[in-house]
Amino acid sequence: MSTSTAGTSATPRAETTKQSETFSSRNIFILSAIGSAVGLGNIWRFPYVTYDNGGGAFMIPYLVAILTAGIPLLFFDYALGHRYRGSTPLTFRRIAKWLEGFGWWQVAVCFVIAAYYAVIIAWAVMYMFFSFNQAWGDDAKGFLYDCFLHLQADVTTGFTFVPEVLIPQLVVWAVTIGILAFGVSKGIARANLIFMPLLVVMFVILVVQSLFLPGALDGLNSLFTPNWEALADPGVWAAAYGQIFFSLSVGFGIMVTYSSYLERKTDLTGSGFVVAFANSSFELLAGIGVFAALGFMAHASGTSVDEVATGGIGLAFVAFPTLISQAPFGPLIGVLFFGSLVFAGLTSLISLVEVVIAAVRDKMSLGRLQATFVVGIPLAALSLLLFPTTTGLYLLDVVDEFVNKFGILAGALATLIAVVLIARKLPLLARHISRVSSISVGKFWMLLAGVISPLALTYILVTEIITKVTSVYGDGDYPVEFVNIYGWGMALALIVVGALISLIPWKQGVVTDVDEDTEDEHFTNAMTGEIPVEQADDEREEVRA
Repeated sequence: MSTSTAGTSATPRAETTKQSETFSSRNIFILSAIGSAVGLGNIWRFPYVTYDNGGGAFMIPYLVAILTAGIPLLFFDYALGHRYRGSTPLTFRRIAKWLEGFGWWQVAVCFVIAAYYAVIIAWAVMYMFFSFNQAWGDDAKGFLYDCFLHLQADVTTGFTFVPEVLIPQLVVWAVTIGILAFGVSKGIARANLIFMPLLVVMFVILVVQSLFLPGALDGLNSLFTPNWEALADPGVWAAAYGQIFFSLSVGFGIMVTYSSYLERKTDLTGSGFVVAFANSSFELLAGIGVFAALGFMAHASGTSVDEVATGGIGLAFVAFPTLISQAPFGPLIGVLFFGSLVFAGLTSLISLVEVVIAAVRDKMSLGRLQATFVVGIPLAALSLLLFPTTTGLYLLDVVDEFVNKFGILAGALATLIAVVLIARKLPLLARHISRVSSISVGKFWMLLAGVISPLALTYILVTEIITKVTSVYGDGDYPVEFVNIYGWGMALALIVVGALISLIPWKQGVVTDVDEDTEDEHFTNAMTGEIPVEQADDEREEVRA
């Protein structure tokens, strides 16, 4: 029998609060998990990554990456959250005290990504309205950088605010915090019930409309014509694994947090397959819609698709506005495209902030409303201070590049090594998954999650480090000190912050230690129906205390 490091209360306050926070059904969880996974990267990153890495041939390494890394890591995150019933830091703390810092590292990653993610959603909100009168005129690029963002020439950190960005970003934060204040069932679940169907309907209409544009077939041919020689390039395979890691929301706390809100009797593997293939289906749909539109753009301008193909901000806020100005029913395309970005962005932003809220709730033993404001207001204030400015784009670009590459990837790899190789919890997690799921997992899953996934992450991470060390990010457009502070400095700061927060004592009544044998006994009793699930949970908490 274990004891809490923070007290001996028979009914742990944080745990009692946590148990009241559950998804009302597995379907709601699946919808929310898909909402987190389907984000801006699905729409503006996947199509160009596919095009740039072998076209149709890229589907082979992409499918291999889903089956050998994406789905296994989803199962890994689900098992962690579902078994240990806590936020990411509390989950890792319950595995081993020394693991808590890894959880806070992932929380810090979510905090930083959420801070800049909100400003991109704000841009999409404004461009949705700009679509009605095509405010960008004949120069979409000049409008974005000069007229809308008022981007200053000097790369620095300034505090000259742009009202056209600041106001919608404030609205984005108000909506996000408001949703999260209502909790898991009334807030996160209901938001996804509204936003996800709207996103799918809007994007399907957009894709159908794009397919009927002149030149759409040329765009699709450019996207899907296979370059089989690309399969011999290790970089193409790395790109496939990288896309999966970034798009499925694995490895940085989101799925651990969401799965902790699941009922005890939940099919984890079935849920994982649905989420993974729904996410990939949306990415494929996005690729069709985007390249059909780019094919029209090339047709209208008398150029080839490779001259207009791009990804990221350039695709969303330069290429698509240009297309909207040329296409029939351009304003409708604009509203559908930027509306899709808004809804996809919001569901992802909600999941990012929820990771931080859940961690603070557990650590400080706070209620939902209190924790939401304790996290949401400072996070929104920092976001509003740094990004809706005339230099915000520079900061966003560098922070996004380094936090994604050396925050998400490095954090996921370190966590896998710690949990799998050092703590040796993979067999335990495999047994847990198999007991509740429609499809059991065994040694093959442990091979994928414990060997293949870490090897793939290591290759991608080492490649990125070599690239960043041997060349200056931005091809000299950014001062070295700017990249060092907000790039390398930010990536290292996430680790330091995670380690420091783990040193703060947990509030009295928060159960941070568990006895695995007793945990298994009570869980088995609940699963076999020997005693009601609620009774098993109550007995488990008494033992934990």
